[in-house]
Amino acid sequence: MFSLFPKKAINYFSADEKERIRTAIHAAEKNTSGEVRVFMEHYCKHGDPVARAAEVFHNLKMDGTADRNGTLIYIATSHKRLAIYADTGIYALVDKDFWQNELHEMQVHFKKGAFADGLVNVIKEIGAKLTEHFPASEHVSKNEMPDELVFGKR
Repeated sequence: MFSLFPKKAINYFSADEKERIRTAIHAAEKNTSGEVRVFMEHYCKHGDPVARAAEVFHNLKMDGTADRNGTLIYIATSHKRLAIYADTGIYALVDKDFWQNELHEMQVHFKKGAFADGLVNVIKEIGAKLTEHFPASEHVSKNEMPDELVFGKR
């Protein structure tokens, strides 16, 4: 398998990169009722990144959004696993190829060591899809979840 992450780096993002990612999440959610979160951990429990992303998604209570339009970007650094997990509301409306293309885009950036750039680009594109299908309205405009990256236990 190719190397997505440096082997010895524990903190993959500088403070500025974390702020860029947080800002990208905030911007992606600005015009939609949808929610985007990023979860990183060292190892992928159970080995299957999609199953683990689903578990994390539910543990973070992302399935509690009003329109079932939350999306989780999951990264397991040591196991070099990635997944995007979307709730039923958005998943039903977006072609499956979109999600695969977003994973591929992250991989391309990660191979170059451009982790923050890869995440920011994918967050922006997910935000555009959420805005297309779940535009913000005066009745639904609150941010239901925090915008910061979530780090699992090491």
